[in-house]
Amino acid sequence: MGKAAAMEVSASAAAEAGMMVGHGEWRDDDGRARRTGTVWTASAHIITAVIGSGVLSLAWAIAQLGWVAGPAVMLLFAFVIYYTSTLLAECYRSGDPCTGKRNYTYMDAVRANLGGAKVRLCGVIQYANLFGVAIGYTIAASISMLAIKRADCFHEKGHKNPCRSSSNPYMILFGVVQIVFSQIPDFDQIWWLSIVAAIMSFTYSTIGLSLGIAQTVANGGFMGSLTGISVGAGVTSMQKVWRSLQAFGDIAFAYSYSIILIEIQDTIKAPPPSEAKVMKRATMVSVATTTVFYMLCGCMGYAAFGDKSPDNLLTGFGFYEPFWLLDVANAAIVVHLVGAYQVFVQPIFAFVERWAAARWPDGGFISRELRVGPFSLSVFRLTWRTAFVCATTVVSMLLPFFGDVVGLLGAVSFWPLTVYFPVEMYIAQRGVRRGSARWLCLKVLSAACLVVSVAAAAGSIADVVDALKVYRPFSG
Repeated sequence: MGKAAAMEVSASAAAEAGMMVGHGEWRDDDGRARRTGTVWTASAHIITAVIGSGVLSLAWAIAQLGWVAGPAVMLLFAFVIYYTSTLLAECYRSGDPCTGKRNYTYMDAVRANLGGAKVRLCGVIQYANLFGVAIGYTIAASISMLAIKRADCFHEKGHKNPCRSSSNPYMILFGVVQIVFSQIPDFDQIWWLSIVAAIMSFTYSTIGLSLGIAQTVANGGFMGSLTGISVGAGVTSMQKVWRSLQAFGDIAFAYSYSIILIEIQDTIKAPPPSEAKVMKRATMVSVATTTVFYMLCGCMGYAAFGDKSPDNLLTGFGFYEPFWLLDVANAAIVVHLVGAYQVFVQPIFAFVERWAAARWPDGGFISRELRVGPFSLSVFRLTWRTAFVCATTVVSMLLPFFGDVVGLLGAVSFWPLTVYFPVEMYIAQRGVRRGSARWLCLKVLSAACLVVSVAAAAGSIADVVDALKVYRPFSG
């Protein structure tokens, strides 16, 4: 989608920059800019989107569920995400998988296969969720920046020192950085940022895993229990239920990327092989890689801290030393989230800019651009994207609840965007006969995931309500 918007609003600027836009070698079969993505760039985009801040909450999630249900739920979500992503990948082209009409965005795919009110419903859910993810990543980045300062403070003044500080300045700093990177016009031109971010995600995940192993060895064995946190000291029966449900939302958020799958697929170069085949390979590589990391990080975090596992493994200060290694890990988180933020917000940027280009096709404030390296500057892009980043920053300062926000985002987006729409589009596109075995299996899968999403959302909302009772806005 990002490429489509950039081509619609910046053809004149591209020509002025000497990119030979009019030449055939720069065009795809539908006249749009030639795509250059491969299975590896697509995998980098997915890993950047998937191995995000969500990995840091997995030890806490397993602590709520225990050694039996925790890993089982993670494997179940991995399978569901992979399967529904393969269904969604099939919906990128209408008709022939190599020559059919391309659907450039998730909404385009819904429009081509389902149509009607479902298109508007999909748009509202998708873009609201992308906005929410941007908020969640702003919160997570500020917490990691604050953790660097606190880790140094604990090292100098001792672990009992409160070392309190506000996260608000760090949210503002993160927002300023995002204003700059938001001037990169589309998905295809942030591949290098995704690769850097993916490397950073492996860096901090590996550090978290290593610290968990070291702590487990120091403890003399694995902590935790088969059923997770026990009802008793500080935990009521109802809190146990809500937290267990929130854990489902945390795990769903940690795996979620379907909302931008079509947009990532639109960066893959023209067939052969078909974009769907390349995307399925990228999905398999990415989901397998992230599942291994998730199992290791989540399980070793739980083994290290048991029922006391923090909701953020590297910033909840279960670990204090070596402080410099924590600094490296949290710096890697920040760099990763800079890239992940861009991966998730590019579809919103492109949607608004395509609408504006259609609404005011001759508006100089939209079409006139200045290219500077990977950046594409225009009055409209600078104004609108800056306003968007400012909005996410302000909302983040109002709601700095990392674990609760992560769980709620995962719960709200999981069923409609990861399961319902892919299943319904696949049934419509392939003409799956109503009442057949495949139709029944797909419907049962969708219904089961709906129950999980509703339950997880209820648990996360309960925790957000509890947090709001004692929270003062902007005191962060």
